Amino acid sequence: MNLADRLKPLNTPLILVAGTLLIAVLTALLGIPLLTRIVTVMFVSIILVLGLQLYMGNSGILSFSHMGFMGIGAYTSVLLSMTPTAKQLSNPNLYPFLIPLHLPFLPSLLIGALVAACIAAIVAYPLMRLSDAAAVITTFALLVIINVVLVHWSRVTNGPRTLFGVDNYTTLWTSVTFCVIAIFAVYFFKESRIGLRLRATRDDAYAAASIGINMVVMRWVAFVASAFIAGIGGGLWAHFITSFSPYSFYLTETFVVLAMLVIGGPYSVSGAVIGTLVVTVARELLRAIENYVNILQIFPEGFFGFTEVVMAIVLVVILIYRPTGILGGQELHWPLRLRKAASTDTNPAVNRTG
Repeated sequence: MNLADRLKPLNTPLILVAGTLLIAVLTALLGIPLLTRIVTVMFVSIILVLGLQLYMGNSGILSFSHMGFMGIGAYTSVLLSMTPTAKQLSNPNLYPFLIPLHLPFLPSLLIGALVAACIAAIVAYPLMRLSDAAAVITTFALLVIINVVLVHWSRVTNGPRTLFGVDNYTTLWTSVTFCVIAIFAVYFFKESRIGLRLRATRDDAYAAASIGINMVVMRWVAFVASAFIAGIGGGLWAHFITSFSPYSFYLTETFVVLAMLVIGGPYSVSGAVIGTLVVTVARELLRAIENYVNILQIFPEGFFGFTEVVMAIVLVVILIYRPTGILGGQELHWPLRLRKAASTDTNPAVNRTG
């Protein structure tokens, strides 16, 4: 077996990783602070979208709770990585036993992701029996519950106020490193036996059950893994932004992450990465137009919300005319062509589970 045959199973992730590394290198060479900031956030967004794709793309169930687990990972990691002095200044009402805790960045990040995954494991198992609209509504309710807890648990999160004093540990290369790991992890999950069985339950739950596939367990494993990746993304984002509130993990960001996945294509890992790249570029261009119009004062009362409105319109158009996204449920394959995914991966119904 030659080298090409050995690398064939890694074809798609290697293309995606090469693209992300190329973007990172070019950004570092240019050395423009604003561009570096945008690209760093984009890599963190790719991690979040990949985490959502792992569950939503393989199960066919739309999940709104993803950003809630991002918030859990963010708050847990920063409370472990912040210095005792910074904690006391930022949140005077913090529980005394949390003040002396001070861990390095990487352990704090992983513990935050584990806490998010553990909470998902506890609360999600009964929800995995639900399908279609009921499943979507319960994940939205879970997002609301997490947000309410974050807003009102002031002795941990500082309540609705901004938590500040977080050290800036997330750099361009930190974000791209975890982005590369996430690409391989999510792709290998999709190609694994669990991923295949989960997609079988998505396309025909009764047929899958007839051959002994436990739909609840498959969905639960994917949901917990998705929450872990969301926790990683939350910790990276928190250590880059360095000041945030619980409202940073609610409806607005949920819409952005969902738009990135849906526009790119929820049924492929390539779609998640490409969708994030496209939406990031589009949002920055729309923001530039919005700012330029405001500078010219064309509208006396201001020109606001243009970016959000256009993105919403684009999302609606994509859902109507190409519900499987830009890549149509396919994966990138060398030499830069699309490799058609299995027939079970191109199901246009986002919430179809059999």
